[in-house]
Amino acid sequence: MKKLLSTKEVAQYLGVNEKMIYTLISEKNLPATKATGKWLFPAHLVEQWVEARTMNYPESAPASSAMEKTLIIAGSNDMLIDYAMKLYMQENEGSYAAFCNLGSLGGIRSVRDGAAHIATSHLMDRDESDYNFSFTQNEMQEPPAVVNFCFREQGYIIAKGNPKKIKGTKEIASGNVTVVNRVAGTGTRLLFDAELAAAGAEGNTIPGYDNCVARHIDVGFEIITGSADAGLGIRAVAKALNLDFIPVQWERYDLIIPKSLYFEKNIQAFISLLRDPQIIAHAEKLGGYDLTRSASVIYPGEGGSPE
Repeated sequence: MKKLLSTKEVAQYLGVNEKMIYTLISEKNLPATKATGKWLFPAHLVEQWVEARTMNYPESAPASSAMEKTLIIAGSNDMLIDYAMKLYMQENEGSYAAFCNLGSLGGIRSVRDGAAHIATSHLMDRDESDYNFSFTQNEMQEPPAVVNFCFREQGYIIAKGNPKKIKGTKEIASGNVTVVNRVAGTGTRLLFDAELAAAGAEGNTIPGYDNCVARHIDVGFEIITGSADAGLGIRAVAKALNLDFIPVQWERYDLIIPKSLYFEKNIQAFISLLRDPQIIAHAEKLGGYDLTRSASVIYPGEGGSPE
């Protein structure tokens, strides 16, 4: 983990008064983050900032390594994140982006272990009041920066025409409907278990509960082939596959970023794309997305609703 400096420490490093630091942030682009509520300064980026303003700097500065142009995202899969990564590579020549579908919890652990730059996560707290923070607190040594990617609509994906007459979780919990499930560690699995518990049902009483797939789109495929009657997934999948959809709730889908990486060029380039008109237009085309808070830093207690 790369070192973070306090305001006092960076003032001592630069040999200036602490009050001058705030001027350098606003007027001279001194690298800093307030993701945790107080100013922190990645030491290696402060050094780069000083070097960039050095007169008569040697011309033989090292070229960027291939890894500096690589962006690795791991965690919960999503149709809009796939498009955003494609756009990132188009807009940043020579850059490469890769996604590892590990589920939300797997993504957080991947970032914790230094195997990915960003985790995508939509893990709902037990009291359903917030997302992701209790899980990052349990899994990561230091609080990460949390940036919203989107809010998206989760619900039951069902066959066209709703032949099983499913209205919601009550019918799912009756045991008369065969479901397709998501693997453990995914935010969708967590939501499904919470829905069943609220309906007074347990997974082992639900036909198909142990039939677990890795992606939202795979849920849709199971419905199309008749292998299942219903499965929890995002509205965008139902729309793409011309299936019916029963809304359950909107959820917050966030980017989990180690604070030490937040100001890296590849991270900032990706975040800067989130408000791009092309992404906004694609989200509208897919359906079931709300980008009201996209690219905004999220703090604990802000809840899971886009309003």
